[in-house]
Amino acid sequence: MISFLLAPALLLLLVVFIGPLFRYGWLSFHADSVITGLIAIPNGGANWLRLLQDQRFWQDLAQTLRFAGVSVGLELLLALMIALLLDQSWRGRDAVRTLALIPWALPTTVMALGWRWIFNTPYGPIDQFTRMIGLRSLNILGDPSFTWMATVWADVWKTTPFAALILLAGLQTIPVDLYEAVRLEGGNALICLRRITLPLLRPYILLALLFRLAQAFGVFDLIQVLTGGGPASSTESVALYAYWNALRFLDFGYSATIIMASFILISLICFIAWIVLQLLIPVHPKTSHSIEP
Repeated sequence: MISFLLAPALLLLLVVFIGPLFRYGWLSFHADSVITGLIAIPNGGANWLRLLQDQRFWQDLAQTLRFAGVSVGLELLLALMIALLLDQSWRGRDAVRTLALIPWALPTTVMALGWRWIFNTPYGPIDQFTRMIGLRSLNILGDPSFTWMATVWADVWKTTPFAALILLAGLQTIPVDLYEAVRLEGGNALICLRRITLPLLRPYILLALLFRLAQAFGVFDLIQVLTGGGPASSTESVALYAYWNALRFLDFGYSATIIMASFILISLICFIAWIVLQLLIPVHPKTSHSIEP
């Protein structure tokens, strides 16, 4: 019965994910560009050799990894604090829970346009404020050292509520009796967090981590609207580079190679993140029975 109910979802997954993935894998071993008349011609893995020698790809990969690592790390830390706060009972909590979802509910392009105006030089409010207090223009979207931090900040503001929602759902499943038992034995809030909350919240942390790693590694619309990959390709992501090759240069074979390499890398990264999380947040055998401070 369960298999029958899961059949539509599995069929949808096969159509929208597995099918295109096999298509990209096949296309990555073919030349398909304007040079070949947009006809796929086997090239014996030349696309993969080109990828290994492509300095721009490796630069974009490093930038994407830096963006994903910093943004996801900050998001999980902030999401945990927000989830712990929203899990408590206090006046106005339900209203704050609703308002906290607004950044996540906004379309990414709309949000990116808003931040693009905020970071604008010289008309944005940040630049206006710095000049008002006598400081020089920050030129946030024109200085590579500031621009990548601006993209991270916009992504953190947008997606932290999503991670907080997942962690809040996990907090709701933790029995209150466990916390009461720890307090009766003299445990404090830090012991509750270390011995109860984090171990029992680990599956939800892992879920949020994997979701956000995959989304951050494949970031496209935020970078495209906010910076366009600039200045001087300093914020260009791997997804944006694949887009340029496919739709600007019409090199579909090489674009498919970039996509397949990205899929392999993000799968490896998610697997490593899963192992690290298992080591950092071990499940104590006594968690489900009694907690010793």
